[in-house]
Order: sequence, then C-alpha cells, then structure tokens
Amino acid sequence: MEVEDLSKQRLRLWIRLLRASRGIENGVRNFLREEFGFTLPRFDVMAALYRADDGLTMSELSRELMVSNGNITGIVDRLLEDRLIQRGFREGDRRTGLVKLTSSGRDLFEKMARGHESWIDRRLDLLSTTDVAASIKLLEGIQQSVEREWP
Repeated sequence: MEVEDLSKQRLRLWIRLLRASRGIENGVRNFLREEFGFTLPRFDVMAALYRADDGLTMSELSRELMVSNGNITGIVDRLLEDRLIQRGFREGDRRTGLVKLTSSGRDLFEKMARGHESWIDRRLDLLSTTDVAASIKLLEGIQQSVEREWP
C-alpha cells in the first residue's frame, strides 16, 4: 500500500470512529433525557464525582472532564440545587473547596449508570467477546498515537 493510500485509509478510519462515537453519544443523550430527564454533561459530572469518594475541587473536576471551570460551574450549581451534590472541604484544609455526591446523588447515579451500561450493551450486541477485546486494543493504540508528544 502506498503512503497516500495509507493516509486516505487513516482518514477513513477517523471518519468511521467519529460517526460511531457521535452515534453512541447522541443515543446516550436521548436515553438519559428520556429515562431520567438528565443531560449528558450532568451525568458526566456525577460520574467523575462517583469515582472520587473524597470529592473533587472544581479544577480537578474540570481536568477530569477536559473542560474549563466555566463550563462546569452551571452544571455544578444545578446539581447543588437538586441536592445531588454538596460542597465541602478537604480534611485539614478549609481553604480547598470540594464537591461530592450526596447519598441521593450516589443512588441516582448508580441507577443511571446501570441503565447506561445496559443501553450500551444492547447497542454493541453484534460484537463478540473477541471483537470487543480486539477493538479495545486497537483503540488503545489509536489513543497512544493521538496523545504522543510531537517534536
């Protein structure tokens, strides 16, 4: 295969990845809205906080979600109003504010996460165990290629 052919194939791969990703993302958005009256960004914030038992600062949350503080401030405010998250402080440091899930937020997130997993499982049901393992390995290679440092 010539270099130009490989270049075009890589471009086709990227377009396929983008279409698949957008299709899944749009489906998940619709699922969360229809089943829970929830947006994907709110779900993402709760997922990040679910993984962090001790809570996260706004900066840590922004870094985890790869968005600016300004992008998550409104989402955090709304989740606070809904009493799904709470503000607190790091132990021994009253200067460092944290946000973390409340018990009702944790319960709701677990319910949504089970539904999300089931939705994804149904959408990818044409893939065998072998297909999934090979796809994960391939995507890890793509991620490493994309994230590497360029001179």
